Amino acid sequence: MHLITNNQLGFTTEPSEARSTRYASDLAKGFDIPIIHVNADDVEACIAAIRLAVAFRDRFHRDALIDVIGYRRFGHNETDEPAYTQPVMYERIKEHPPVRRLYADELVERALIAPEEAEEMAAIRYGRLADAHARLKATMAKDVDEEDDEGPDRTPSREPKTALPAETLRSLNEQLYQVPEGFHVHRKLAPQLERRRKALAEGGLVDWAHAEALALGSLLLQKVPVRLTGQDTERGTFSQRHMVLHDTETGEKYTPITNLSKAGAPLELHNSPLSEAACLGFEYGYSVHAPEALVLWEAQFGDFANSGQVIIDQFLVSGLAKWGQTTRLTMLLPHGYEGSGPEHSSARLERFMQLGSEGNIRIAYCTTPAQYFHLLRRQALVEKRRPLVVMTPKSLLRLPAAASTVDELTSGSFQFVMDDPTLPGPREEVTRLILCSGKVYYDLVGHEARETMGHVAVCRVELLYPFAENELRELMASYPSLETVVWAQEEPQNMGARSVMEARIAWILPDRVGYEYVGRPLRAAPSEGYPAAHLAQQSWIVRRALGVPEPAREEPAESVEATATTDPAGD
Repeated sequence: MHLITNNQLGFTTEPSEARSTRYASDLAKGFDIPIIHVNADDVEACIAAIRLAVAFRDRFHRDALIDVIGYRRFGHNETDEPAYTQPVMYERIKEHPPVRRLYADELVERALIAPEEAEEMAAIRYGRLADAHARLKATMAKDVDEEDDEGPDRTPSREPKTALPAETLRSLNEQLYQVPEGFHVHRKLAPQLERRRKALAEGGLVDWAHAEALALGSLLLQKVPVRLTGQDTERGTFSQRHMVLHDTETGEKYTPITNLSKAGAPLELHNSPLSEAACLGFEYGYSVHAPEALVLWEAQFGDFANSGQVIIDQFLVSGLAKWGQTTRLTMLLPHGYEGSGPEHSSARLERFMQLGSEGNIRIAYCTTPAQYFHLLRRQALVEKRRPLVVMTPKSLLRLPAAASTVDELTSGSFQFVMDDPTLPGPREEVTRLILCSGKVYYDLVGHEARETMGHVAVCRVELLYPFAENELRELMASYPSLETVVWAQEEPQNMGARSVMEARIAWILPDRVGYEYVGRPLRAAPSEGYPAAHLAQQSWIVRRALGVPEPAREEPAESVEATATTDPAGD
């Protein structure tokens, strides 16, 4: 059902200037669906239009569109003066009775109500509006320091149990990687699926997509409906998910996760158009009306969420404050600097960090499949519903160092902050603590000098908002000789999590402990567009964060081409 509230919102722009056709609904002609034009002044005609459209939809299982043609009595808003630009039209509107009066007069003329009944009904409704307005004004008049019982609830929720017994995971895993007899899996894909199938039985490692399938499948067993949509969701943008399989001989599809024997809830899995505003808007609405479900929307690349920013700003992050409305909608945004250029590197983490306030959303940047497993299950099972933004990986999808063991799924929970498991020496020797999130962690711990640097600890902040204050305080206190805390990121200084995290870390920094930022300098574009420049910059960030001396530069050759050198920092 499509409804156009056709009331000339942009009243200063004539319809002839805004469209190339007569009606705002003409675009629907290209989809061969019925268009019902109706006068907004005619109440019963509007109801009839709704009934007709619903009957058409129910009978033919196709879309229908209603174009409700009306007007705005006060122009764009009550403080505007529309007669400046539409004097003739607004003179007619001024003399024209409102729809309530028109319909009341019609009912009186038909002897269905008495004139005093109409006025009484109107008075009751106006009274309700006046009372609501008075309550709102009383709330706004409270002292800013006074506790507001009607404000957003910021109390922490009790942590749900996200670990699962090994036997449950093994049984689930067998079903996730079974296909019907005679089904032909692609020859390149078959070994990958078989490796996942054997991983749990043979004590192997679990990769990112494998952990995701186990998390979503386990929720179905716990009667939690799941809906996952996105441009390449069935296969995965990076050919990692493969939840839907295609028979190489017949082309038929098979989706193992929708055929689990003990599933108590359905899973909806759809590839969607590359129309982020439309898709994200639909999934937001779906998640509002299905609060029991875990609804996930995945951007093809995190950068593409730009096109859905109006849904993020107007609904996702502000709905709780504006209307008390929240959801479990989960956005999966591939993010990470790997030399792919400025349009395929950044999910604009900085925007979400700046929008996080009053406990309105959750922002996570995981580094292990186990963390992702526990995070997804937590999002579905935690009592308090909030939208979740996940910076999902690209290169980490297959990085051996980023794999998890089965034991990490059968025990523990989602960790807001992760200590350094690679610490070369005792904690008492650590004087430099590097805090980071996401892929850059593996760049730091993978540096050749890492094993000899006992005075440096590299720790991860996996939950970026709400701010993990208690966990970070405990982490810093666990290093008694700490002298410097570093926030390291691969994003530019005016992007990523730096500005928000830096301000919050400053509040909890222990006495006599300094602070440093290491990352790309201020930039207009998210990243370099040239792989060699990216590698040089990334190498510089790692060395600078660890405190590794800069390598000696070779003297340029005696030629015109070699007279200039490039500062890896880009300054």
